[in-house]
Amino acid sequence: MYLFRLAMASLANRRFTAILTAFAIALSVCLLLAVERVRTEARASFASTISGTDLIVGARSGSVNLLLYSVFRIGNATNNIRWDSFEQFAHNPKVKWAIPMSLGDSHRGYRVMGTTEAYFEHYQYGRQQHLALANGRAFATDPFEVVLGAEVAEALHYKLGDKLVLAHGVAAISLVKHDDKPFTVVGILKRTGTPVDRTLHISLGGMEAIHIDWKNGVPAQGNGRISADQARNMDLTPQAITAFMLGLNSKISTFALQREINEFRGEPLLAILPGVALQELWSLMGTAEKALFVISLFVVLTGLIGMLTAILTSLNERRREMAILRSVGARPWHIASLLVLEAFALALAGVTAGLALLYIGIAAAQGYVQSAYGLYLPLGWPSEYEWTLLAGILVAALLMGSVPAWRAYRQSLADGLSIRL
Repeated sequence: MYLFRLAMASLANRRFTAILTAFAIALSVCLLLAVERVRTEARASFASTISGTDLIVGARSGSVNLLLYSVFRIGNATNNIRWDSFEQFAHNPKVKWAIPMSLGDSHRGYRVMGTTEAYFEHYQYGRQQHLALANGRAFATDPFEVVLGAEVAEALHYKLGDKLVLAHGVAAISLVKHDDKPFTVVGILKRTGTPVDRTLHISLGGMEAIHIDWKNGVPAQGNGRISADQARNMDLTPQAITAFMLGLNSKISTFALQREINEFRGEPLLAILPGVALQELWSLMGTAEKALFVISLFVVLTGLIGMLTAILTSLNERRREMAILRSVGARPWHIASLLVLEAFALALAGVTAGLALLYIGIAAAQGYVQSAYGLYLPLGWPSEYEWTLLAGILVAALLMGSVPAWRAYRQSLADGLSIRL
């Protein structure tokens, strides 16, 4: 115990250098834990984006591409699916429910999705949580009604009854708008932490209505334009959709139906299992994930090397101190233990301060990160893996502290008492 008190007194005597060294370690520890926390929560967020869906079906392309545009609203489909193809599989005896999706339009940078009431009834996220409305209701018979995700309503300050105009395409700024057919906000969903929060939901009839007077991707002009009232009285059954989700009566029939869809002769289709596609997507991101983790480890190593440098630099200045300790009865292993304790104390202070910085940072940025990136960072205790990382840092500090300790151990009493000019 007296060696520990002596180590603390020695660090207090060099408090400025000790504080800077501990702060450098704290920053590196904070960065390492922040990267690990973001990586873990990002993986959990990806995994919880969709649940309870057995198959996602789209035009034949790649499984990751289909997952990205149908679930994460990233990218675009290579082709559409005929409506009669959707109806054929929606009425398959193996299918319990089906959710059609039509994408391609946007509103001020947020994606618009056309769907049916089945979306609000059957779509699940997280641990089989259903969508819930914070205000209002789902769209009904009027095709020009829209249900907003929580982030859209909050960011654009929309409330029930507000009017909005959709734009053609998915660019943040669009020159082609469906301004002759405005939509009315009838519902706002509760926050889910998924891409649902960043989506505007309209009916398939509404999606068909805003494009009913379009030909070859161009709106009609003059007398060819169809008003909103006229569109309400027309047949708004879609001719094509972007993708659809299926829930099956039995999990056993999943692979059989997947094979049936992939071999469908009516048009080239692709059916994927969301869980498998999510794992494939995460494996593609694994390289970047590991690179960030390795960079963080090198930052921690840099902090520990800074600690080692500080102790080694001070060692030459403390030769007389070591010699005096030896002269009053301290053994060589006492001197070595003193320096190891100093290194451990600096690392422990850095780890503690790093944890404090991490939680302060999470508390300050938690709301922004969730609203901007849909990523929830909890203020929980470190995980078992994080405790292992912290223990590894302390062990590394002890190993590095043994270097100056070994040098001090070998210094002789005569060398320490001799005056060097």
